[in-house]
Amino acid sequence: GGHYRPPHCFARYKSAILVAYRNQEKHLRHLLYYIHPFLQRQQLAYTIYLIQQVGTGSFNQAKLLNVGVREAMKDEEWDCLVLHDIDLVPENDYNLYICDEYYPKHMASAMDKFQYTLPYKSFFGGVSALTPEHYMKMNGFPNTYWGDGGENDDIATRIHLAGMKIVRTSPHLGRYRVMDYNEETEIQEPWSRPPSRHNTRKTWKADGMNTLQFRLLSRTKHPLYTKITVD
Repeated sequence: GGHYRPPHCFARYKSAILVAYRNQEKHLRHLLYYIHPFLQRQQLAYTIYLIQQVGTGSFNQAKLLNVGVREAMKDEEWDCLVLHDIDLVPENDYNLYICDEYYPKHMASAMDKFQYTLPYKSFFGGVSALTPEHYMKMNGFPNTYWGDGGENDDIATRIHLAGMKIVRTSPHLGRYRVMDYNEETEIQEPWSRPPSRHNTRKTWKADGMNTLQFRLLSRTKHPLYTKITVD
């Protein structure tokens, strides 16, 4: 089921790695090839969860991560929930997949796609780490973002509304490579924060973990991950 504990020592941290998924077989193989040895070198106890959405409707990454948190917490009292885009690979072993004790941590602070800088100040996308307490305090992710984009900025706003702040992994550690990113074919435009489609200040307490509804279709253990399939 993608679970590992170091055989020769007691792991100080237990981290659940949560990946929203739909028909990205190539990216999945690539991520698994790199991430297992990477996490084992850090001597973590961890499980990789793949949360798969069925059907051909709009993809809802944020809601899938809510489902992943709900299901992962049935298995273990995790110290840390790492929310991971499927197309990102970490470049630095010292980028530890553990949570900050006090605040949600943004880990992908330097992606090659953005020339290893933040595209804008409030960016919270890619890879992030939150304790279960952080996650519940901000009521998780919104369930209403269908299609691409926007939800990561909703999260940044939720974190502040819940009385917390974002801490970031330093850019020389938080370096990530984006799979299939081609600098030559990518249109070079200045990155800007997408306009919000939701009034987060009004909706965050009424849209999240406390209103999460889904149908669990299957839960299967594969050698390198636990797959949770939902409608």
